[in-house]
Amino acid sequence: MTAYSVTTAPHIRTKESTTSIMRNVLIALTPCLIAGVCFFGFLSLFVVAVCVVSCVFFEWLFEVIMKRPITIKDLSAAVTGMLLGLTMPVTAPWWMCIIGSAVAILLAKQLFGGIGDNFLNPALTARAVLLASWPGRMSGAAFVSPNFLGKVDSVSAATPLAPGAMGEGGYSILDLFLGRIPGTIGEVCKIAILLGFVYLLVTRVISWGIPVIIVLTTGVFGWIFNGGGITTPIVSVLSGGILFGAVFMATDYSTCPMTALGQIIFAFGIGLLTAVIRRFAGYPEGVTYAILFMNIVTPLLDKYIKPTIYGEQKEKKEVAKVA
Repeated sequence: MTAYSVTTAPHIRTKESTTSIMRNVLIALTPCLIAGVCFFGFLSLFVVAVCVVSCVFFEWLFEVIMKRPITIKDLSAAVTGMLLGLTMPVTAPWWMCIIGSAVAILLAKQLFGGIGDNFLNPALTARAVLLASWPGRMSGAAFVSPNFLGKVDSVSAATPLAPGAMGEGGYSILDLFLGRIPGTIGEVCKIAILLGFVYLLVTRVISWGIPVIIVLTTGVFGWIFNGGGITTPIVSVLSGGILFGAVFMATDYSTCPMTALGQIIFAFGIGLLTAVIRRFAGYPEGVTYAILFMNIVTPLLDKYIKPTIYGEQKEKKEVAKVA
């Protein structure tokens, strides 16, 4: 007897697979990696490589120990490693990259069942743990001034989000756009991020809604709050990791809502929280925590914001008859 799986329409057929989607994400991240190497030197390539190799290794090791099917060929672990590496400062030691990879794969991904079952973005979870554990090595003093196709300046520099970093003697809008600013390996060059964004749109891996809403919300509220030396929406958007997070982190299939309305609320929440953290918290950048917080809210959005299923009839409440 043949068993059939009956589901509601529409029934979508596609040639896309997890491997092909992850391959496209890796391609989209390549401009950020190239820009990181150009600005910070080949040490940045080493940092990213350690993260990628470690993530793939930990996924393989966990699945071997737990006797699960090996899934490293789907490239999801490689994507996690590359995202983690690109959100690290070039000064990050190798052991920190390995610890972050272990947190991303073992704690945030595999312990919840693997790809598709995790409710937190693995790379951002690892970054948050590293930020809490070694704040000095992950921000502030860890950031260095980039030199295009040159040796990395070992002198730490203020992030553009720090008070007084913008303006006379500081960073210009062109500096922010091109990447001539201190920061993590993958977030500094906005041109590279936008190239990756366009590629993901063309290949239909993501849609424009979530990134655009996040960027607009962050820009508007950053301007309204006018905190941390940020005076215009464009400076707010081009500073820190908001653009990288909006394009590559917030659009993660497993951790964002399924409905259109849910995605709008999700994206708006990320932008608003980022602006609030930048203005009222002691930490100058807030995109990591903003996305993780909305990841936690996502199950609630999926639960209470549901589309009407075609043909579904609502249960009628029986009215008690009064004798």
